[in-house]
Amino acid sequence: MTGKREIVFDTETTGFDARGEDRITEIGCVEIIDLMPTGNSFHSYIDPQRDVPEKVTEITGLTREFLTGKPLFKDKAKEFLDFVGDAQLVAHNAEFDMGFVNAELERAGFAPIPPKRFTDTLKIARAKFPGSPASLDALCKRFNVSLSSRDKHGALIDAELLAEVYLDLSGGRMRKFGFADTSEKSLDSTLVPVARPRPTPLPQRVSEAESETHRKFVQKLGGDNENMVWQRYWRKASA
Repeated sequence: MTGKREIVFDTETTGFDARGEDRITEIGCVEIIDLMPTGNSFHSYIDPQRDVPEKVTEITGLTREFLTGKPLFKDKAKEFLDFVGDAQLVAHNAEFDMGFVNAELERAGFAPIPPKRFTDTLKIARAKFPGSPASLDALCKRFNVSLSSRDKHGALIDAELLAEVYLDLSGGRMRKFGFADTSEKSLDSTLVPVARPRPTPLPQRVSEAESETHRKFVQKLGGDNENMVWQRYWRKASA
């Protein structure tokens, strides 16, 4: 195992203008290590201190009334940064979420997160499946990730769904079972732990009489033909 820590996250906002009047209304983060969710998460609704367009409410279910009195982003910024730490941030259409997170961080007096620390699953999906739909919903359907847990877009729910999609996009399910190309040493050869030898070998459970009976039976299958695989095995075992 490499122990690589990443944060899969999503934001909900009042619109598309991160540097203008629009604000984050919800942020959800899921911690993954070696592509697998650990169960650790960060989630908060955010008071945008402005109205929420009706179209946004239709998509997210969030209203101005519900968000009024929720924490301001500046009050959650340090907690968010502490949770993220130095991990890579994974988002679908990462430029959008990066723009809003960094705009909010700067307003709160914190340094923005460098672009190189963001991984965009939308770009990965488009490169992997050129010409195919690459929305989060489309990828969930492609990888048989159930959408039954949501009826509206929510930051934490979408981050959890994206974590599953990211695992599939990275070939993680195959890696976990050792099916990937072992010539790639980054993750493929490290996610499957190597069995350690027993400090004390298990005692022999087959009697000498049983071994001799089996040896005679195998010998009948190929006679004394030394090219038979089992004959080579017995020679090696005897040695």
